[in-house]
Amino acid sequence: MGTGERSPADGSESTPDGVRAGVAIHGTTNCPVVAASAAHDGPITGVNWTHAGDTHTEEFRARDPDAVDRAEGVPEAASVVDLGDERVYRYDRPRDGECACRIIEELDCPIADARAEDGVLLLTLHLPDLQRLRDVVSALDGTAERVEVRYLVQGAARGDGVSDRTLVDRGRLTDRQCEVLRTAYRMGYFERPRDANARDVADALDIAPSTFAEHLAAAQRKLLEETLVAN
Repeated sequence: MGTGERSPADGSESTPDGVRAGVAIHGTTNCPVVAASAAHDGPITGVNWTHAGDTHTEEFRARDPDAVDRAEGVPEAASVVDLGDERVYRYDRPRDGECACRIIEELDCPIADARAEDGVLLLTLHLPDLQRLRDVVSALDGTAERVEVRYLVQGAARGDGVSDRTLVDRGRLTDRQCEVLRTAYRMGYFERPRDANARDVADALDIAPSTFAEHLAAAQRKLLEETLVAN
């Protein structure tokens, strides 16, 4: 049994009650992969990195090599291997204390998955509890323009095998916010990879992309207050 597991007094097997969170980090101007994704059609995936001394080595996969070459703010990336429909790139740069991924890792939070799309860094995190998610969001304050929790799955099965689910009061959302969420969900905005981007959803709603982003952020903030603050 790992050090983080607890054995119940009755001898039954314990069940972890952590969370799986999808976090979108906006405005990370010092992230080359994010910069490359702004010029790339579709997500940049397979983001991995390692540290050796003061050097940060990062690797990613892209479908459009030309987009990587023309992206601004990206160090010279070497093509490592051509996979047919994707190409793997690798680059080196000095370690950056303002790197969002490094900040999260320094909280002893491994990153399960990292990708970038439309200039946004998208991370999947497995965390022991909601407080650690709050810690992550707080630690990124000042490093990013905005941190958005796009989905949250909370596992909390009790000893009797009944799932302990967090209830959300949708009545806190305005009609417009509900419409934005429903349309985004129906069009596949929250899928990975996405079936529709922000402009697609905004066009379907007949609003500007910036207005869509505002409604979406407001709705998600209210839903997060229900799940994070109340627990």
